[in-house]
Amino acid sequence: MQTPLGEENKQGRGMNPVQPIRPAATVILLREVAKGFEIFMLKRSSRSAFAGGMFVFPGGRVDGDDHLHRYDAVRQGPSDQQVAQAKALGTEWRGYWVAGIRESFEEAGLLLAYRNGSLLSYADAAEHRHFDAYRKPLHGKQLRLFDLCEKENLRLAVDRIHFHSRFVTPLGRPRRFDTRFFIAEAPPGQVGRHDERETVDSTWISPAEALVRDEAKALSLMQVTRHQLRQLTQFPSAQAALAAAAANRRFRVHRPVPRRTVVDSLPP
Repeated sequence: MQTPLGEENKQGRGMNPVQPIRPAATVILLREVAKGFEIFMLKRSSRSAFAGGMFVFPGGRVDGDDHLHRYDAVRQGPSDQQVAQAKALGTEWRGYWVAGIRESFEEAGLLLAYRNGSLLSYADAAEHRHFDAYRKPLHGKQLRLFDLCEKENLRLAVDRIHFHSRFVTPLGRPRRFDTRFFIAEAPPGQVGRHDERETVDSTWISPAEALVRDEAKALSLMQVTRHQLRQLTQFPSAQAALAAAAANRRFRVHRPVPRRTVVDSLPP
């Protein structure tokens, strides 16, 4: 069952009009550690209009440029195994994958791309600095992700990034997003760091520890983030979580409405 359109229309007749819903993409980045696995999280600036001061996964709004067909020349994937994911994302699937990769790089410095057939790894400090210098102009729109791919001979690693769920921001929030959530393993050698503009801190942390710290008020999480973290605690390793995401054929759509949450399940 989907959210009745009347619910939102009624809200718009009051003093506070309904906020427009913007398409967005978020990538949950995992890495294996000695005991289990960790996920990369960023603390948003307290000045942010959306989720200010909270810890989130890298992600953001889908831009018009992300949808352009020219990205077909600089991407690898989706693979045959990801056909169901592309179908669930819909006709604009390209834009969500591209946006997820772009935002992961802009916000976290983690670039999910191939170079000369291998995942980009930042093999040494000089290479890391070289690519990190692209983050600011990319964020400021002086550079497009496509231009970076052409200049550095990169292919976007769409085949390593798995779509698994979709959340719509509830009514009453200052900004609302229709967000596609993806899961991917962080490229070996890339450790990530906040951008010191939209995000002011970053950490690798286990899903269970993040939930414990949230409960203790040591860090702040949105409800959607808690939901994702609880799901991840079911897996013993990053590889197990990635394998489950790759094999998924039913994609949940969470549409919160006042006093209840309606959950759709898209058919395979």
